[in-house]
Amino acid sequence: MDRLTIDPNAQPPSLEDSVGSAIRDLRLRHALTLAQVAEMANLSRGMLSKIETGQTTAGLDTLSRIARALGVPMALLFNKYDATGATAQHVKRGQGMEVVRRGTKSGHTYHLLAYDQGPVKLFEPFLITMDDDSQRYPIFQHPGTEFLYMLEGQIEYRCGQQTYLLEPGDSLTFQGTLPHGPERLVACPIKFLSVILYPQSPPA
Repeated sequence: MDRLTIDPNAQPPSLEDSVGSAIRDLRLRHALTLAQVAEMANLSRGMLSKIETGQTTAGLDTLSRIARALGVPMALLFNKYDATGATAQHVKRGQGMEVVRRGTKSGHTYHLLAYDQGPVKLFEPFLITMDDDSQRYPIFQHPGTEFLYMLEGQIEYRCGQQTYLLEPGDSLTFQGTLPHGPERLVACPIKFLSVILYPQSPPA
């Protein structure tokens, strides 16, 4: 059996390195470029790059803007430095954090109902509300599996080459890598749950 060797001189990653690594991981997970996040966070691309690589310390205001651009709570940026223990998360009705995603500009409202507190993101549950059919909706692709559960209204939802009519009580499950998104709002207002389950690396 192999023996685990621990280097007594090894130093834990600095706060700057941990936060920068978390920002980069989140940005890549959402398939966003440095330029896109920098623009949304009102930062220069060079500054964001230095933050991601731990070359500079970002203030709380800057981190707050980056977190909003990534659509996550600011606390999530620190999870690699000081991951909290397992605790229950209780979100009262109407108090899910409103976040910015690519569909926000098209009239979607996203409320994040929970967030992972550990070092690896396992899932993201959203409550999505749509009440405006005046714009063309974006196509989404991401790692993992997505589960939709219809709560209110009617919507035609596209997955690849197929379109599905979703009504209250209906569900739809598909691979996130398949191009997907709203095709047509049939009856507004529309409200549904979207839960994204991210792939996990097999144990070593």
